[in-house]
Amino acid sequence: MRSRWIQLLLGLGCMIVISSPQYVWTLFTQPLMSSLHVSLAQIQITFSLLIVVQTFLSPCQGFVVDKFGPRALLSLGGALTGLSWVLAARASTIIGLYLAYGLLGGIGTGIVYIGVIGHMVQWFPDRRGFATGIAAAGYGMGAILTTFPISETLKNAGHEQALARYGLIFMAVGVLAAQGLRTPIQNSQPATLDGPKGAASHTGVSFTPREMLRTTIFWLMFVMMTMMSTAGLMVTSQIAAFTRDFGMAKAIVFGLPVLPLALSLDRITNGLTRPFFGWGEIFSLFPSTLTDTFGTRNATTNYGFLYMAQGVGSVLGGPVAALVHDAFRSWIPVFAIIIAMNFATALLAGLALKPIRQRWLASRAISEAVAATPH
Repeated sequence: MRSRWIQLLLGLGCMIVISSPQYVWTLFTQPLMSSLHVSLAQIQITFSLLIVVQTFLSPCQGFVVDKFGPRALLSLGGALTGLSWVLAARASTIIGLYLAYGLLGGIGTGIVYIGVIGHMVQWFPDRRGFATGIAAAGYGMGAILTTFPISETLKNAGHEQALARYGLIFMAVGVLAAQGLRTPIQNSQPATLDGPKGAASHTGVSFTPREMLRTTIFWLMFVMMTMMSTAGLMVTSQIAAFTRDFGMAKAIVFGLPVLPLALSLDRITNGLTRPFFGWGEIFSLFPSTLTDTFGTRNATTNYGFLYMAQGVGSVLGGPVAALVHDAFRSWIPVFAIIIAMNFATALLAGLALKPIRQRWLASRAISEAVAATPH
């Protein structure tokens, strides 16, 4: 019992390391635009590339983690995440930035993220939502530790020093935290869920990715997660632009610069709510619901397919949000899109996903009972 809580803490540490590439990215947009002489839309392609690579490779990454275990793969992921910042510090062209921060960073953070989430649902079959929520909270809150230090380094030493210095820190901490991770003994923590919610794992049924992809439930969850990811990333990637356009770039609140303060408060609320509810709930509710529905055996790979929705959201949440702003010369249409997608997702959760999933699980239980009945 004690060992799985140690695994949770180590996974939390790995998540904290990979949070900054996404959540403090907005601090680097203006310095990089000036240094590379490119537009906001061009710079935001870096952010989209990071998330697209992180998410679209996740099924493959999940499969490799399932096959070879978490320690080696998450060590590699932590090393690549740090290296991506070190190389980005030396980038002299926008293509170099895309390859370093976007491509290499996406590979590294993707390995760690999908590996830790899959690791948690295997160690905590009886508390999947809580465990994945805590791990995801590390991803949501981790940037709190770096937002103000990186902001100060940017101001005093420039973006090259900030990227290089913190890249080395991420590499060292990530590799160190991964050394204690290990695969649980099969069925050492039996599931205790009862009723339809835990039907798939409780009965021992585990669906392969191919079987899962044939279900309506998966694709409904994919659409919902895409909308929620898009809404969240529209805000995350553009906070610096919001403050600049609204004339608050140099504002001071409680004696602190408004932008890093806003980012820190956003990380606190995003992270604290992940085990329970709030903006970051998609990173706890979706993997736990997916595993409750389709079983634990292929949990990491299965969630890798669903996590691709985050990649779709990054395309819409980064450059497209910037293009909408440029077209209307206002952020109001962007906010309207965010609000609409959030309400649409909420309606789909209550009116579509819940009843469809209940009927599907009930049908599966009846089919299994009939198959088990001696003839």
